Amino acid sequence: MVNLLAAPRGLRARARSCAELLARPDGRGSDALVAYGLLSASDLFATARYHRGPQRAAKPLLMPALAVHALRRRRHREEPYPAALLAGLACATAGDTALLHDDRRPAFLAGMAAFLGTQLSYTAGMAKAGGARGLRARPALALACAAGWAAANGALRKDLAPELRAPVAVYSLALAAMGATGLGVGGRTAVGATAFVGSDLLIALQAAGRRFPGQDVLVMAGYLLGQYLIATSWNEPVPS
Repeated sequence: MVNLLAAPRGLRARARSCAELLARPDGRGSDALVAYGLLSASDLFATARYHRGPQRAAKPLLMPALAVHALRRRRHREEPYPAALLAGLACATAGDTALLHDDRRPAFLAGMAAFLGTQLSYTAGMAKAGGARGLRARPALALACAAGWAAANGALRKDLAPELRAPVAVYSLALAAMGATGLGVGGRTAVGATAFVGSDLLIALQAAGRRFPGQDVLVMAGYLLGQYLIATSWNEPVPS
């Protein structure tokens, strides 16, 4: 006779074992990056042909692959988890999943809310990693990002649906803060943050009704590059 109480415990044990295997440090995490590359290629190909649907099944798996990389690249089990990075990737996973249905306004807003969590998590982590110090040394970077945020919102506001104006302004402010903090860190983090901001700017253009051929592919390419550079440069020595 099947023990119905033991079955869930067995499933939990297997899930815990799989999680421990995925998170096992090896100092590199290169296998997860290979998976990320394959998933990225699959999603970019799907994006070029289908905006939504089952063909985009790889999209919700992209950020978990980077999270596995972040866990496995640790040198030993006692090394702390990159908590802010993992939180940002978890929020991005939720956002990627929601935006598979971005033709529905509630799903679009849910995706924006999830990515707001990503921007706040990344900004906090980057600030601790040298971004705040970099901005204090070069305040013009912060001023330029603030000016860019104001200019972009001013240019797009009249073309956005009234119910999107406030959410877009709040989200884009957090995005600009992340971009500025990434520039404060410098190096590959700065390039990644810039690519992420550029990708989201293209989404804002779409939301305002301004579309052009190949835009969806450019959105995903910038996003994939940005997330890759941010995740793989996390906790690297800050350029002096």
